[in-house]
Amino acid sequence: MKTNAKVVELLVSYSNNISPEQKISNSDDSYDIVMNLWNLNTIQIQEEVKVIFLNDALMVIGFYSLSRGGISSSIVDIRLILSVTLKAIATGIILVHNHPTGNLKPSKADLDITKKLKSACDVMGINLLDHLIISKENYFSFADEGLL
Repeated sequence: MKTNAKVVELLVSYSNNISPEQKISNSDDSYDIVMNLWNLNTIQIQEEVKVIFLNDALMVIGFYSLSRGGISSSIVDIRLILSVTLKAIATGIILVHNHPTGNLKPSKADLDITKKLKSACDVMGINLLDHLIISKENYFSFADEGLL
């Protein structure tokens, strides 16, 4: 039996600068915030996924660019979303992705990943507040449509 094995100590630190003007009260607020994060030059070319992180007061802690895909799909890794959520000490998240075609109707894949993410968030005590599908001009809110 080896006794000189080394184990690395994990260091955890946290800091944030929450701005009072970044409170989310509804899907319009979410869309306004995310449109400032998106590259409008590529929104109609390539699908991307971002996650907005919030605290209990619905103040935005920050966002994470989860993935960038092709014309019609992008990877949504639930384990990665939860990992970053826990590291940010967020209690709520909003999943956002664009449809380059401009069609805001959720696909079966969109509905399936939302259901899986909601279930995983429930286990972890995290609120999946919304899932937005966005285009340059408009958005679809899963919360507004009662799909969460």
